[in-house]
Amino acid sequence: MTELIVTLSIAGILAVIATPAFNGMIAAQRTRTYASVLYATLAKTRSEALALNNNVTLQAKAGGWATGWQIIDPNGNVLDDYTATTGVTVAATGTLPVVYRSSGRLPVGGNAPKFVISIQSGNSMNYQCVSVDLGGRPYMKPSNQC
Repeated sequence: MTELIVTLSIAGILAVIATPAFNGMIAAQRTRTYASVLYATLAKTRSEALALNNNVTLQAKAGGWATGWQIIDPNGNVLDDYTATTGVTVAATGTLPVVYRSSGRLPVGGNAPKFVISIQSGNSMNYQCVSVDLGGRPYMKPSNQC
């Protein structure tokens, strides 16, 4: 019985020590997942523009990019809709909304869109950057600067 109590006590202590590390790992994975979904949505928007041979727009929902986004066809129909989870911050810069032309490229003369996604875990922040070059290709990297 004593051995069982000692073993459970040690397991409890280790669980308390490991909890902050697990929270950090979970926040880092949430950041990567959110960035991956945005990356895939940008690629899908570009693909739709090519397939429809017309402009297709990726725009933020009401409340900004942190609340989600929609892919809109030239007639104003919603092709795809993504609602974000809570606790995500998105700093978007560049020419927004993101409009892909029928060639799969962004309009000439605009600034390439950049999204810095962050999620806080305790005292640390987890960052991912999703950017689009003017050729229309999205990129993703773990950084707070694009």
